[in-house]
Amino acid sequence: MENLKDPDFSPALAKARGLILRHGWNATAYQILNPGMRLWFSTRGEAVAGFVQWGNIRVTAGAPVTEASGLADAVAEYERDAAAEGCTVCYFGAGARLEGLLGARRGYSRISLGAQPAWRPSRWDGILADRPSLRAQLHRARNKGVRVREWPASRVAKDPGIRLCLAQWLRGRGMPSMHFLVEPQTLDRIWDRRVFVAERAGKAVGFLVATPVPARAGWLIEQVVRGEDAPNGTAEALVDAAFHAAQLSDIGYFTLGLCPLSRTSGVTPPGDTPPGASPPGASPALPWWLDLCFRWMRAHGGRFYNFRGLEQFKSKFMPEEWEPIYAIVNRQVFPPRALLAVAAAFGGTSPIRFGAMALAKAFRQEGRWMWRRATADTPTTP
Repeated sequence: MENLKDPDFSPALAKARGLILRHGWNATAYQILNPGMRLWFSTRGEAVAGFVQWGNIRVTAGAPVTEASGLADAVAEYERDAAAEGCTVCYFGAGARLEGLLGARRGYSRISLGAQPAWRPSRWDGILADRPSLRAQLHRARNKGVRVREWPASRVAKDPGIRLCLAQWLRGRGMPSMHFLVEPQTLDRIWDRRVFVAERAGKAVGFLVATPVPARAGWLIEQVVRGEDAPNGTAEALVDAAFHAAQLSDIGYFTLGLCPLSRTSGVTPPGDTPPGASPPGASPALPWWLDLCFRWMRAHGGRFYNFRGLEQFKSKFMPEEWEPIYAIVNRQVFPPRALLAVAAAFGGTSPIRFGAMALAKAFRQEGRWMWRRATADTPTTP
């Protein structure tokens, strides 16, 4: 690991990192080291949780990080600590381990957030052989001069081109920069992460950040970023390079992270459960207000966040499995304030202010697209 002398690397982060590298099972475990997270440690120092608090809701990243046999005790102590401050706990991004512990327990409610695709990197070459369209994308990038190499953290920290790619990528997003489990500013905290950079004509045109999932000998692909000069196939080339590097590193688990509202998992996605129904393996029927919210997001949320495009991109790599991901709250009924708290955690500000910023950016983006279409259709004077 490079850059351990970074001034950001406080004793608390060092302690949390040690626990994550021993016990980090949830795909989001390492992300509790991202900027903006508050850290909770158990009294015996054997567990850590990362969270963002809004009002009296602790929006917790995934699950407490500890050894499997101590998870129940860690959850109980963490929730006692939250209760002492008058707080409700919302575990956002919980996987099978926490869902298996709390999913059917009285006093908890859960909703399906979607699913995350997973692979064994050893199977990648076979998947690639069966996907001519994917191979064509890789050839397209290669023919355009794109080459992918892993960069050391020291080079990532100094190269202005990689930060320009990030700025361009963020500028093209439909929403303002989000934080929490989608924090874009990770280049100053590479630490145990690995960065693969797509280069063209000697400059960076895109990059990928692979984040460790230590207890599963795995990687979470935390970011796949394309700059404005990246030709088609660049993102696919980055993922392909990460798969091959994972093979050489004996990585046994590989995920591209959550697809929100995904219909691909075996769990009925939010907004799809008929009123009053609870299919086997699905979350209980949603409260009417939450069901309405998710249905609206499915119908209109693409203006702000490309749910469908994200799922299509990840699906093209032919995942071996889609793992259901949940939000679990230690209340019998999922409270409306929990949804607002999640929005605040990702937005980094009040949900109302973030919503106004998102609408303003969407209108600006629509205006730019309309202007481009209008100017493209305007005939030139001979």
